[in-house]
Amino acid sequence: MKRFARILFCVLFTMGLLLTGASPAAAVKVGIVLPLTGAEAKFGEIEKRSFEMAIAEINKRGGVKGEKIELIIEDDTGRPDVGRSVVEKLITKDKVVMLGGGYSSSVTYAVAGVAQQNRIPFLVNTGSADNITTSGWDYIFRLNPPVSEYAGAIESLLTDIVKPQTVVILHENSLFGTSGAKSFEATCKQLGYKVLLKQGYEAGGIDFKPVLVRVKQLNPDVVYMVSYIMDASLLMKQAKELKITPKIFIGGAAGFTMPEFRKNAQVASEKVISATLWYQNLKYPGAMDYFKKYVKTYKSETEYHGAEAYAAGQIIADALIRAKSFKPADIKQALSETYAMTVFGPVKFISYAKFKNQNKLPTYVVQWINGKLELVWPANIATKKFVYPVDWLKTWKY
Repeated sequence: MKRFARILFCVLFTMGLLLTGASPAAAVKVGIVLPLTGAEAKFGEIEKRSFEMAIAEINKRGGVKGEKIELIIEDDTGRPDVGRSVVEKLITKDKVVMLGGGYSSSVTYAVAGVAQQNRIPFLVNTGSADNITTSGWDYIFRLNPPVSEYAGAIESLLTDIVKPQTVVILHENSLFGTSGAKSFEATCKQLGYKVLLKQGYEAGGIDFKPVLVRVKQLNPDVVYMVSYIMDASLLMKQAKELKITPKIFIGGAAGFTMPEFRKNAQVASEKVISATLWYQNLKYPGAMDYFKKYVKTYKSETEYHGAEAYAAGQIIADALIRAKSFKPADIKQALSETYAMTVFGPVKFISYAKFKNQNKLPTYVVQWINGKLELVWPANIATKKFVYPVDWLKTWKY
């Protein structure tokens, strides 16, 4: 009898919905592409959590135009072919109205090509290779700076404080790594620094000592590295083992700002500096609130990758609210008219130089000091004074 009663209730409830015209709350679907497994999973994790935080808060306030935003998050595994496949599924099967995400440059570029071909707006929040927004695509918008602008604050720190003469550049053989290395090489040439070596390597290596031995022989003033987490950590651990002592070690963002870099490299991370795109103490509305809420929720710290994703969630909602409809062309138009403030900073998509639909923001320098990532440059907004010069052997406790 109880089972019959439950069935009868379900039937009557469904008939009631049909008679009254009621329906479950509608949702507007947005596709997000991130690396959730594989070597870049830690980046994907911090961004997935941040997207979900932002959208949950937006939905709690009523969503967009009376509808909730439904994120459909797909794992690109860090591979361009998988990225293409999952975004085609998001567009054709899930019928998303727009796309977001995009971590590694190689995957982001592949996804952007599919989005442009299908005329679906794609808001990139991390993929940084210049060609993502220099290909003339009108449906692709980028919130974060391109990799050629990452070293902006690093340049002034080198010019004002370090004043090097020689540089070695080590980089992953990926779209991000090669683009970042090429850009920094051009910067060195402009500033009059001699590049003694620019050496690429395959990601996921277990022995960087052959190239690091050469670096030690060259004895450069600066060692500049463009690497993801595991490679960044191993490069510094093996540099410590070989007692390589330049004036400064510099990371080109990416792996060098993540909490896992400190956990993996341990004391070898100490006093290493890195370019960064964000810090929680910046006077952007909600920046510190986002940082504190993330730490409270996940018991770990966030950094610029998470802030990019959270801000992308804010911009997605802003564009959907302002769009005349949820048709891709109307969302594209709304994105092109964006002028908003986020936890990551101001967002306005403009065209300059060869870039199209590109947000333009300053960059910063952070340094690992006593195991904590501190903002050290520009000096007027620093949380700690830049530690320089560095006695590396003493720092490494030799």
